[in-house]
Amino acid sequence: MVEMFIKRKVLSLVISIVFVLVGIMALTKMPITQFPDIVPPSVTVTAKYTGANAEVSADAVALPLERAINGVPGMTYMSTVTSNDGLTLIQVFFEVGTDPDLAAVNVQNRVTTILDELPEEVIRAGVTTEKEVNSMLMYLNITSTDPSQDEQFIYNFTALQKQNISAAPGKVGESSGKKAGQLQYVVKYKGKFSEPKQYEEIPIRADEEGTILKLKDIAKVEFGAMTYGMVSKTDGRPSASIMMKQRPGSNASEVIQNVKDKMAELKVNSFPPGMDYNMAYDVSRFLDASISAVLHTLIEAFILVAIVVFLFLQDWRSTLIPVLAVPVALVGTFAFMDMLDFSVNLLTLFALVLAIGIVVDNAIVVVEAVHVKMEEGYAPYEATVIATKEIAGAVVAITLVMSAVFLPVAFLDGPVGVFYRQFSLTLAISIVISGINALTLTPALCALILKPHNHDKKKGIIDKFFNRFNIFLEKVTNGYVKVLSKFATRTIVTFGLLTVFIVLTWGTTKFLASGFIPMEDQGMAYVSVTTPQGATVERTEKVLDEITAIAKKIDGVENVTTLAGYSVVTEIAGSSYGMAMINLKDWSERDKSIEDFIKELTEKTKGIADAEIEAFAPPTVPGFGNTSGFELRLLDRTGGSIENMDKVTKDFVKKLNETPELKNSFTSFDATFPQYMINIDYDMASKKGISVDNAMSTLQTMLGSYYATNFIRFRQMYKVMVQASPEYRETPESILNLYLKNDKGEMVPFSTFITIERVYGPEVLTRYNMYMSAMINGEPSEGYSSGDAIAVVEKIAEESLPKGFEIEWSGMTREEILSGNQTVYIFIVCLVFVYLLLAAQYESFLLPMPVLLSLPTGIFGSYIALLVCGLDNNIYAQVALVMLIGLLAKNAILIVEFAVASHKEGNDIIPAAIEGAKQRLRPILMTSFAFIAGLTPLCIASGAGAIGNRSIGTAAAGGMFIGTVFGLIIIPGLYIFFATLENRKKNEKK
Repeated sequence: MVEMFIKRKVLSLVISIVFVLVGIMALTKMPITQFPDIVPPSVTVTAKYTGANAEVSADAVALPLERAINGVPGMTYMSTVTSNDGLTLIQVFFEVGTDPDLAAVNVQNRVTTILDELPEEVIRAGVTTEKEVNSMLMYLNITSTDPSQDEQFIYNFTALQKQNISAAPGKVGESSGKKAGQLQYVVKYKGKFSEPKQYEEIPIRADEEGTILKLKDIAKVEFGAMTYGMVSKTDGRPSASIMMKQRPGSNASEVIQNVKDKMAELKVNSFPPGMDYNMAYDVSRFLDASISAVLHTLIEAFILVAIVVFLFLQDWRSTLIPVLAVPVALVGTFAFMDMLDFSVNLLTLFALVLAIGIVVDNAIVVVEAVHVKMEEGYAPYEATVIATKEIAGAVVAITLVMSAVFLPVAFLDGPVGVFYRQFSLTLAISIVISGINALTLTPALCALILKPHNHDKKKGIIDKFFNRFNIFLEKVTNGYVKVLSKFATRTIVTFGLLTVFIVLTWGTTKFLASGFIPMEDQGMAYVSVTTPQGATVERTEKVLDEITAIAKKIDGVENVTTLAGYSVVTEIAGSSYGMAMINLKDWSERDKSIEDFIKELTEKTKGIADAEIEAFAPPTVPGFGNTSGFELRLLDRTGGSIENMDKVTKDFVKKLNETPELKNSFTSFDATFPQYMINIDYDMASKKGISVDNAMSTLQTMLGSYYATNFIRFRQMYKVMVQASPEYRETPESILNLYLKNDKGEMVPFSTFITIERVYGPEVLTRYNMYMSAMINGEPSEGYSSGDAIAVVEKIAEESLPKGFEIEWSGMTREEILSGNQTVYIFIVCLVFVYLLLAAQYESFLLPMPVLLSLPTGIFGSYIALLVCGLDNNIYAQVALVMLIGLLAKNAILIVEFAVASHKEGNDIIPAAIEGAKQRLRPILMTSFAFIAGLTPLCIASGAGAIGNRSIGTAAAGGMFIGTVFGLIIIPGLYIFFATLENRKKNEKK
């Protein structure tokens, strides 16, 4: 079979060309994303109860909806926020892999069952159920340099409203079947008023004398904004902001590009003079920079691997053969990635970068074997046939073992499972393709382009360098054989060294910080502002203006966008909340990292005394919360008062901030906002002919507003809201001066039957899985990992929380905790797979042990490299460790395979082991150092995505270096021990 591919060179070439062609076709249509699709699908239910406060919204709206939604198929958890503007927002999260359309339908069906239990005002406004990706995709600002175009003008220019219903009177003269007619006419109606003057002329009533009371006589009609509760600015100038979220299943890069194209078109065709736009947040900015950095790394790795291969093979023809295998394997992989619905993301690109150093291995093994035969005097064609037949078994074994290492992860679920799956299967596919190449294209090229060695040719500078290198390598080989001859037979030395590495690995884990997905420099920072309870939006705006002025003076800042009246943490409106998004310049144009910038901004904003200010980076994985660091919910399972919840929460956050392992711990829960309670004298109200229902609905209209109708203008839909003029609702006491009509048509002041009392309550209420909760965010201090932070928080919670209170992790932190056991499971299953494959290959349960027991050297190498470089044992490092199992197993297989074959030919175990190690030393060093060279760009990466690059590169390079150096010493000794044991058992059976 192998000889057929050597003879039929065109067939071998066509196979490789087909791989490349289908790979290119797949690549052109694959989506490009930052990460695999690991964010759990979510469905958002939104309801509006105009005039209601957070507590009323929770009781009247959230509770019935939660009760109905709870237990919907595939649901993992549910988070609810209610605010004092009557908004209720319920986010239902589902297991990864759940069909978002089906999830939305299931939630909608549950919501429909209890609609009649909701207040009439909520039903009128509508309860919406939408599927969405729980992360911001873009944040657009529409600005203007024209002073006459204020925020309201810009907002109305960009406003988008919802559905409208127009009148449809019908037709006259239409056939009825009773009387014949000659003509029929369509009856039209002008439709709803769209100008303020038209509303002003609406008659309210007329007396007997014909005097008409019109709306303009008792009300002021104006075309304004729906709400004045938010103020948006860009670099201190008024702007209208548009926040966009991604729909599930859409291509983020494609959506962003379409929006950019549309905005460019609108600017040319529709924007008035002076109006412009900018991107305050664009998820593709970091994505593009990260992908670009990895692509550069890919090219650098390819060049470095080629140099190392050339150094060992010392012939450009021989180097060309394994180098050509790289693009075939990498590009061909895209075809299978597309079949598996993978995207081009950081994980799959990392896999391809690492694959460069791996896919050359099989080709190098073949080329090395052909060289050996050519040194023995065979012509290139005969040498290729003989060598390929000899080495084919080893190539198949290496390919099977290395790809088998990654197969178990294909069965994992959850976000972590998706991470491992896309990385591992991408790597496995490229290895399988390289294995096919090694038995088809590589032998064909060897027979075609290799030339017999000419030892008499004139030596050049490069030849002299190679000669010295070979002399050095020969000395290393001789020294290596001497060490093996002295120590390989001493079992105590082999197992003593193995024990030392196991102990060192265990010891290193005690000092190595654990993590999940590291925080990257995404080129932007969030700022969350909370002004004193009861502060107006103007007061919050003033604080944000100060932050803008400070931020603009810091080097590296590109632009600052602020939004007063909105919380970036809870995604809810409130006058005392504010947010800022600060974009930094491109990574190449600044020296400051995002951490340095946040530290400097935090220090410089300490002087702003009128607010609590928290600066933090966006979440590493969009969709898992809105902040970096950890996220948890403090739950009150006792059903106690809001005041008690407030006290417990603040005490808990205080304790978190006192511990050195944590920093910037904060919560948005606060029950001390000044409010007023209305006390009704029911007897007096009855005497005055007032119904409480009518009194409250009148008050709701005057203070909270009432949605009366809607109209169309500028081809957009707008609502008509009825509300008391601002001067009649300036202070709490203004309520007492308002009037309403009793059952006799008389106007009665509210002061006759109500009193007001100053109380305190929350601006926003949060609930988690149907319990009242407080969301708490924070970060690990410098020198501590997310794993350390989780352990400390859990310890404090266990020691300090009262009975009935407990914490539940949410967002990315929840996934990190769930992934803890999965990682251990992954390693065990991968090791079992390797063991079983090798047992089947060697027809022995003992001979695979040298391969498995050589692995602790590599694991120690990874851990110590991460520790020295100050990196966490995060998911990137753990993925690298899974890969190392295959790579280090390959080195061991090369030695054991040769030793087993030599022993079967009649040689003793010890000479067979030493000879196997000697013969395989050069290819092992070549493939290992080629792999390490390919990792060098990752290890020294900077800019976008640098932490992930360095984590995966350092773990893999450190593990490969230590594992190779010490594995070469341990493996022959282990083989001698277990082969002797195997022989002894066979002899006992005989």
